[in-house]
Parts: sequence; C-alpha cells; structure tokens
Amino acid sequence: MVRSTRFWERDLGVLHRYMVSPAPRSALVLGKAVSSAVRGLSQSVVVYLLALALGIAIDFNPLHLLAVAALIALGSGLFSTFSLIIACIVKTRERFMGIGQVLTMPIFFASNAIYPISIMPTWLQVISRANPLTYEVDALRTLMLTGQTSTFGLGLDCAVLAIVTAILVAIATRMYPRMTM
Repeated sequence: MVRSTRFWERDLGVLHRYMVSPAPRSALVLGKAVSSAVRGLSQSVVVYLLALALGIAIDFNPLHLLAVAALIALGSGLFSTFSLIIACIVKTRERFMGIGQVLTMPIFFASNAIYPISIMPTWLQVISRANPLTYEVDALRTLMLTGQTSTFGLGLDCAVLAIVTAILVAIATRMYPRMTM
C-alpha cells in the first residue's frame, strides 16, 4: 500500500521538475494512481495463475474479467493516492514508512479479507463498513470466484471505491505541491 518513491523523487529533485511542468497537479496525482494500477494489474495476473494452479474455481466470464481489472485499477489508485497524502503530510522517509506500517495492518485486519463481517464484534463491523478495502474485497470475490455473491452489492462496492478515490485525489491534488517544501 505504501511506497517511498515520493521521497526518492523529492530527494533527487525529480519532484521539483514535476512541479515546474505545465501539467496540472491533478494530472500528476492521477499519473501516480495509474502507475499503481498498472502494477496492481500485473500482480492480478500472478494471482489468477496461482489460483488456477491451486484448483480454485475462477470465473472467466469476459465481463467479469474486465470488471476485475477496473476494480483493481480503482483500488490500486485509491491506496496509492492515500499513500501520497501520507507522504505529503510527513517529511521524512522513516516516518512515512513507520506510519505506513502502522496503517497497513489495521486496514487489512479491519476488512473482510480474512473473515466475514458477520462474525466480527459489533465495533469492528462498524469500522469494517467504513473501510474501502472491505468493498474492494467484496467486489473482487464476487467477480473472481465462481458462485460468490456480494454482501453489499456490486453497485455499492463500486460507488464507495469511486467516491473515496475521487475524494482522495482531490485532497492529494491540493496537498501535492506542499510535498516539495
């Protein structure tokens, strides 16, 4: 989820070159999100191959595959933008990595990635429903695995991911110029 390339860019002066380009800040933020999406899509190919090797019943409906690709791109962009916001707030690579580690595990464990929401304590269910990773996992399970149904509905899953991504892109666009300071 969290990458330290933003600090390398700042330390090497690449970020200053980005800032003097005529590209709007939103294009720079979206470029980071697209870069992350490409990495996420390449990783999804590995996941599909491993699932096939393990004999997991994968749904190869072409529409589902396209939807999976779109959701992976959206989720990757969401968490990349979240990472960029954290990088804009903290000024050292060490703090960034520490905060990233502190956030990664709770986000993962407070989602439905390991166990269903229905067996979680009530307080954790509330947190899980506010966690965008929960909606990403719900949608991907529904589309990737044969016979799965969505807990929240694919429409809600996609809407939550799109809205949170849009909000994070707007925040990161406002914060990105401050990262050079």
